Amino acid sequence: MKAQNKSASTDERLAEIYRTSAQIILRKGYDATSVNDIANALGMTKAGLYHYINGKKELLFGIMNFGLDELEEEVVTPAHAIADAGARLRFIIGSHARLVTRGQGAITILVDEITALTPAQNRKITHRKREYFDRLREVLNEIKAEGRLADVDTTAAAFSLLGMIHWLSRWFRQDGALTEEQVAEEIAKIALHGLLRPESRAPQRGLQVVKD
Repeated sequence: MKAQNKSASTDERLAEIYRTSAQIILRKGYDATSVNDIANALGMTKAGLYHYINGKKELLFGIMNFGLDELEEEVVTPAHAIADAGARLRFIIGSHARLVTRGQGAITILVDEITALTPAQNRKITHRKREYFDRLREVLNEIKAEGRLADVDTTAAAFSLLGMIHWLSRWFRQDGALTEEQVAEEIAKIALHGLLRPESRAPQRGLQVVKD
């Protein structure tokens, strides 16, 4: 039990380190951010921070995997249970948007700072990003096959959706006029208005779940 508690405590501390580091790197850029900057923001010593990380590059790699793990757990996996492709797309857009605003940068850094990784790290993150992109495009292709998609290219549409969502961390403020939930809803409405044919835009009142 003690080992489990210790592991849970370590995971929580790492999550805090990743989220705080992501905010600083998002604001200052990876090159301009020092380990001291991150340690000070966390109220830790540099030596204390190195108890959890093996260097700045490994920290960046950890942040990116952390963001992708959250994306898998909170967006991709639950989306599988939604049978209707239009409702599934709405869920993906809204859930991903909420994750970005809540995470305050962990996922957006995947776009901005991936070139700072080692070649091996870059390949791993790029592969995971591509898997998510392919899943998103598959949903769009499914809607297209049903005749419910507007006359748009699904590859361009998938890239545009991701760009819209990732950019949230550049302008969203927790103390701003819109809440996380309101922003997610607005992003979903804007995206679906451009992607779906008029008769397919109505929000799904009850999500049909896929049965095993």
